[in-house]
Amino acid sequence: MLSSYKFKFYHPLFLLIIPFIGNLVSAEVNWSWFDFTIMSVLLLSLGLGISFVLKKFTQSPNRRAYIATVILVFLLIWAELAVGIFGSPLAGS
Repeated sequence: MLSSYKFKFYHPLFLLIIPFIGNLVSAEVNWSWFDFTIMSVLLLSLGLGISFVLKKFTQSPNRRAYIATVILVFLLIWAELAVGIFGSPLAGS
């Protein structure tokens, strides 16, 4: 069933619907256009990274590990921008 699914690099962008709806229905979610832009860039990078791994390593036994690494890097950058787990100047408040 999933073997016929074609991954497109822009599919992760559909996750931005969640904070967009949250902005509309709740005062607790307060994303600016800049937040949406930064998250769009991060999600596009995630999609392009996964797409690259899927195309480049078609027969590699480590394919899942490469995809997991791409996802882990995305999550670490996202956490740093959101709350500053490493204390870099890019950290959010």
